Formats: sequence, structure tokens, C-alpha cells
Amino acid sequence: MFNPQTEIKFLSGVGPQRADLLEKEIGIHTFSDMLTYYPYRYVDRSKVYRIAEIDGNMPYVQLVGQIVSMEAIGEGRSRRIIGRFSDGTGFIDLVWFQGLRFIGKAYKVRTRYLIFGKPTVFNGKLQINHPDIETVEANADIPEIQGGSFRPHYHTTERMKKGFLASSAVAKLIGNLFRLITEPLPETLPQWIVDEYHLMPYDEAIRNIHFPSSADTLRRAQARLKFDELFYIQLGILRYAQNRKQKQGGLIFKTVGHSFNTFYHDFLPFPLTDAQKRVIREIRQDMRAGFQMNRLLQGDVGSGKTLVALLCSLIAIDNGYQVVIMAPTEILAEQHQETISGLLSGMPWLRTELLTGSVKGKKRKEILDSLISGNVNILIGTHAVIEDGVQFRNLGLAIIDEQHRFGVAQRAKLWDKRIDAAGEQATSQNGESGKILLPHVLVMTATPIPRTLAMTLYGDLDVSVIDQLPPGRKPIHTIHQFLKHMDRIHEAMRTELRKGRQIYVVYPLIEDTEKMDLENLEEGYQQLREAFPDYRVSRVHGKLKPAEKDAEMSAFASGETQILVATTVIEVGVNVPNASVMIIMNAERFGLSQLHQLRGRVGRGAEQSYCVLVTKYELSETTRKRIQIMVDSTDGFEIAEADLKLRGPGDLEGTQQSGMAFDLKIANIARDGQILTYARTAAQHLLDSDPAESSPENKTCWQRLAQMHSDINWGAIS
Repeated sequence: MFNPQTEIKFLSGVGPQRADLLEKEIGIHTFSDMLTYYPYRYVDRSKVYRIAEIDGNMPYVQLVGQIVSMEAIGEGRSRRIIGRFSDGTGFIDLVWFQGLRFIGKAYKVRTRYLIFGKPTVFNGKLQINHPDIETVEANADIPEIQGGSFRPHYHTTERMKKGFLASSAVAKLIGNLFRLITEPLPETLPQWIVDEYHLMPYDEAIRNIHFPSSADTLRRAQARLKFDELFYIQLGILRYAQNRKQKQGGLIFKTVGHSFNTFYHDFLPFPLTDAQKRVIREIRQDMRAGFQMNRLLQGDVGSGKTLVALLCSLIAIDNGYQVVIMAPTEILAEQHQETISGLLSGMPWLRTELLTGSVKGKKRKEILDSLISGNVNILIGTHAVIEDGVQFRNLGLAIIDEQHRFGVAQRAKLWDKRIDAAGEQATSQNGESGKILLPHVLVMTATPIPRTLAMTLYGDLDVSVIDQLPPGRKPIHTIHQFLKHMDRIHEAMRTELRKGRQIYVVYPLIEDTEKMDLENLEEGYQQLREAFPDYRVSRVHGKLKPAEKDAEMSAFASGETQILVATTVIEVGVNVPNASVMIIMNAERFGLSQLHQLRGRVGRGAEQSYCVLVTKYELSETTRKRIQIMVDSTDGFEIAEADLKLRGPGDLEGTQQSGMAFDLKIANIARDGQILTYARTAAQHLLDSDPAESSPENKTCWQRLAQMHSDINWGAIS
């Protein structure tokens, strides 16, 4: 009888030794684990080729014939078994490098076999390494493939292969498991969801994901199981966010007052774009709604996020609260302080202060005392603002720049820093009792996050997007050049330098490595000093001490040096409006999102700016596509979507799938955006229609979600 929680060692063909291998290598412990270990690809086995028809450039092929001879050759690690195989139209070698003792006993000459594998050519001979082999009855017709023509292929490890658990062996074990399942597997979704979204029944989907009967049933099985996976993730995220809103109230900012109106009417440096106005309205609505705002503000480099953050800060100040702005680096914190204090210079009743690790002694004590007294309205800083000893009189708004550089636990420390918070935890301002009133949170990022990824990584945050640039900004002109044209690039640099402009030159490495044939920063720095003797060249990289790094960056920001040679430490860095050229060496080594971030270091002034992507000549097709996207587009969200499709979520800078609170077994955020949208809609509908989680038709959902909660930290998602 089938029990999903039965240990895998009790499955026919497994036993204790293989069970240990399955658990250690791919995490399979129970029957249920095995059922949800999905194939990563399928090969159409409906066609049988003749040896005379194939060559070494073909993909996987299937042959029927006999092994006419077997011999072991070589010694030690080079020892191998070669089986000479023929179907009457020609010969091909079957080669095994591992499991030789087993191979010698398992396969016999003059026996009819069905062979499957990838043909290659070695020393002028066709061969297939480690083929899949099945016995075929001597007088039988070419067989119909068991389970249909689509053969599943499963990820396996080298240790598994040595233990005779290659993909075909895993498929056989799953076949053994299905023979135990005499009743249909229970449905995992309410019937109304299955019907509304025209989903394949769960039992049918599980059977067809492993052994599909046709291409259409495979597609429908994949869609059903992807929906399942994404539905429960979205249901968990949405319920987590809903519970938080029910338990935690937010400070209510009723007023748009003197400070906001004075700045808006008298000191606004340029008219707000429609996108900025829309985002401010969304944030304003959150801050007076009675629940804690948790909003992600996305905006391309130069879109005016800082101005939006300042206007929202003034709303908090007008309501009697303080604001903290956290930045990931000292230099970025200093830049925010300089920008914000400059914008507020005509409003002397407002006080901003900078708190970083470098602020010590009397100055630090004075800032800390002024925070407690309430005399500091806006504190700007790094991680230093969450250190012990930093206490606010009345913190109302936390703004976090480049969110992925701060952990959830670090942000939570901010809630303990309000010395008047205790009095507000009993009854909220709108009369609700029992809620904890928390400061509002605005998370800002210049890394465009594709919508599908934001729905999962930041699924419990409301999202606002500034999708317009301020008027007068000229789009950056992006050019692709090859390393062999460095003389041409140097001449273009001289043209810009003569105009009084400054230039970034970015390298992927600090020092040369034997494994990578890359231009490196140190060599490049010396070459540029020789090529531009009339200009000052500085360099910045991660191995410099913080003080040295800050000094070099400050020299460039002040115009003291004209060329800054750097690694990606400048990706989130200073604002230098006079820098008009960004040269990225070995651009093929960077992802699209990273290239876009680096490009955003220029184009901050009124002059035309340029980004030069320098690569080697030999590039893969994917890399050429990536470079061409950069040349063709300056839209950060378009680029981020393309990056997600080309690289997958695991490689995106700052949004590594490994950092998710869950693993995806079958869904792919990059490619399954439509299914994700449907799953989220269904999850929201379920929450809205069954808020008490008591409807009998949804019982399965809530039980399954409760089981998942023991494995997933939903709070880590945002």
C-alpha cells in the first residue's frame, strides 16, 4: 500500500545503501520526495535510427542491434570497455569508463539491444559513451517505448552514477513507485481552483510529468505542477503580509504640513514627473491608512528616488516624527547627506545629521543626544544607525537604500529604537486595541527587479515604480568595441577629457589570474597613466582600506583626478555629474543588470554621456545578445527582464535564488510569469473568500500551507 511518508529504503530496487545515497546526494528520504523529484528534460524516443544515418554532430539517437564484440583496454584511470555494436548498416563503439565490472557481466555479445545516447567521433570512429541499454527480444519488432515516446532525464551526481543510480535507474525506481499507487493521488487544490483555471488533475499531472504520453499531456502536467508550487508560495506570502497588517498597526500621518508645503512650493529643484507624483500619492495613502507601510520603491538610476524619499520624510516630520535613511556604504550615506542638506538649506528649522562608523567622540555623542531629544529630524547613515546606543525620540519612517544589502533582522532592530514606542503599543491612533504600532518602511532600489521576481522575492511588499526620467536628461549612448581597438577608444577618451569631462574605467578583476585571460585593473591602471600623462588617474578596488577608498573616490568626485580605474565597487557609488564616459573592460564578464548599474554612474549631468562596452572578439551567442540589448536599450526594467530570461533568477545581482526562503522544484520565475500571475490571483481570491480559514472546501489548502510553514521562513522573503 502506498504511503507518501514511507522511507525510500522500502521501495523495491532501493534498500539501505541506495537510500543513503539518494538522501545524501539529492535529498530524497520518502516516497513523496521521490514522486516530486521531477525530470529536467525529456528526449523523444519515438524514432529509431540506422547507424548508416548518423554522424557525430547529431543530438541523442536510438539504435537497435547487437554487440558483436567486447574488450577491455588501457590501464588504471584510462582503462575502459569498448563494445562493438552493429545493426547491419554499420558499426559504432559503445564506451564505458566507469562501473567496468558491472558492464562486463551485464551485457552480452550477440544479444539484441535498444541503445540510446549522444554520438560523437573519436579517432575517426563513431562512438557513444555510457549509453542507455535495454534488452529487446530477438524476434520482436522494434518496441514501443514503455510509458510513451518521451523519456525523462533526471539530474544525478557522480556518486550516484558510481552507485549505478544514473538517470535511467532513477526512472525505473519511479516506475516501481507508481506500481504501488493503486488509488488516484489526492487532490492538492480545491476543486473550484482546478475548474476555474482548467488544470489537469493532480494524479494525472504527477504521472505525466514522469512518463508523458504525448507532448500535450507533458505541457499540461508541467503547467499544473508549476501552478501548485507558485500558488502555495504566493498564498504563504500573502497570508504572512495579511497577518502582519492585522497584528501590527502603523503610525498615522494625518497632516501634510508646513515643511512639506514650503519645500514643495519654494525649494523644489525641478518639477516632479508624473511618475514621482503617482508614487508620492501611493506612499501618502499608506502612511495614513493605519497599518505599517512596507513599500518597495523601484526607480532607474537618476529617476529621482531621493527627492521622493525627502518629500515623504517631510510628511513624517510634519506629523511630529523623525526619519532615518540607511545606505549600504559610507560614501553613499555621505552623498545622501550632502544632497538632502543642500535641498533643505533654505529651511533652517530642519536638522539633518550623518552617522557612520567614522563619526566618533564629541560629535557622535552630540548626535546621539540630539536624536533622543528629538532635535534631529533626519538621520542619515550606514549600519551604524542600528548599533546599540542609537536611540530615537520618535522614529516614524525608515528609508532603506539598496534593500538587498540589509538583512531583515537588521531592519527589525529599528523598531526597538523609539523611546516613546511603549505608550503606543496598547491602543492605536484609530482606536484599535492590541496592535503594535510600527514606523513605516520605504525600501529603495536602483536595481530594476522584474515584476515576476518582485512578486516572489518581495511578495509581501507593495511595489511602486518611478518609470520616468526627469526632463532634460539625455539618454546615454552605448557603444560596443573590441579589445583590439583600444587606440580608437583612447582617442575618444582624449576628446572628452579636453572638454573637461571625467571618465570611469571598470575592470572585472583586481589582479591577473592564470585561469582567466582578462585585462586586469593593475595593468590597466599603469597603461592609462602612460597613455594619459597630462591627466591624473586614480584607482579604487575592494582590497583598499576604507579610508584609502574614500580618499580616492572623493578625489574623483571633486575633480582632482580625471580618470578613475575601478572594479564594481562603484556600482552603487558617488554622484559625479561631470563624469561623461563609462568604459567597461571585458564587459562579457558582467550580467546585464550589473552593466546597467555601472552605466548609470554617468549621464547625471546635462552633457551627452557615453558607455563603451569593451569585449574580446570571440563571444558566445548568449553574450552577443546580452551586449546588443545594452546597446539597444536604456530601459532598466526591459534590461532586467531580458537578464532574467538569459541568466535565470539564480544569477541576478542582489536577487540570488539561493537567497530565497524556498526552493523551486519545477517552476521558473524567468519563464513562468503568466502562471505566477494566475497563482497569485487564485491565492488572493482564496484569502479574501475564506479569511477565517474555515471553509471545508479549502481544508486541503490550509493543511498543506501549515505543513510548508515548518520548512519556510516567510519573514525572510522581504
